[in-house]
Amino acid sequence: MMKKIDSFDEFYTQVEYYVNVAADFGSDFVCFPEIFTTQLMSFLEEKRPDQAVRRLATYTEQYIDLFTELAVRYNVNIIGGSHFVEEDGDIYNVAYLFRRDGTIEKQYKIHATPNERKWWGIAEGNEIHVFDTDCGKIAIQICYDIEFPELARIAVDKGANIIFIPFCTDDRQGYLRVRYCAQARAVENQVYTVIAGTVGNLTHVENMDIQYAQSGIFAPSDFAFARDGIVGECDANIDTVVVGDVDLEILRRSRNSGSVRQLRDRRRDLYRVELKGLKFE
Repeated sequence: MMKKIDSFDEFYTQVEYYVNVAADFGSDFVCFPEIFTTQLMSFLEEKRPDQAVRRLATYTEQYIDLFTELAVRYNVNIIGGSHFVEEDGDIYNVAYLFRRDGTIEKQYKIHATPNERKWWGIAEGNEIHVFDTDCGKIAIQICYDIEFPELARIAVDKGANIIFIPFCTDDRQGYLRVRYCAQARAVENQVYTVIAGTVGNLTHVENMDIQYAQSGIFAPSDFAFARDGIVGECDANIDTVVVGDVDLEILRRSRNSGSVRQLRDRRRDLYRVELKGLKFE
């Protein structure tokens, strides 16, 4: 829930509540929304968006310490949404993976939206990562990135079984772009996708005043998976937690012997995806 807060301690309490809920369900992963740390802007008293993000970036160390401590204490792998980070004078939108063993990884947003460039001057990342976890390989694609199908194909070819998608959208059309693309990527690549978005209002923060989201967990569309390819979803614009079970063994078998096998049946003689000189056929 995006709301006005008065201190970092209040933010800490909010985050810990959701991690605690996820841990109570025995979750292996918890995924927070994109740039939900912009709640901190509500007490920073900086009205210019381009300067507010730089003030927000000064909380990066506290943000990392918070999620590292919670991941270890609650024994859950956390995708900490995303956060604005300043490096060499540039501001990046970065998603962090906080493993429950205390180690940390990060994925930079590859495609900045026109809005991000206009209001915040966000720079773009250049690397697509797949991360090892104690539950298999995962990838993180921040919001707009899931709308570029090549990224998901590359991640799956590099071994990803789950793609986590922290997102932030302010209207239904934007949300549906993320959702439809996440479901399409699940079908195209025989992979699980998880979307987590912001709800609520930040009335005191320029360019973050309204939110629209409906978080969910999606599967490929075949007999072995959940009906309609939806493992779980919440009601739209409700502050809640979505919990669902994904079975990587069913995923493996489906890739080998499902009704359709998009990964195996590609026409490798006709087309391929290339990344910095690496070919994924």
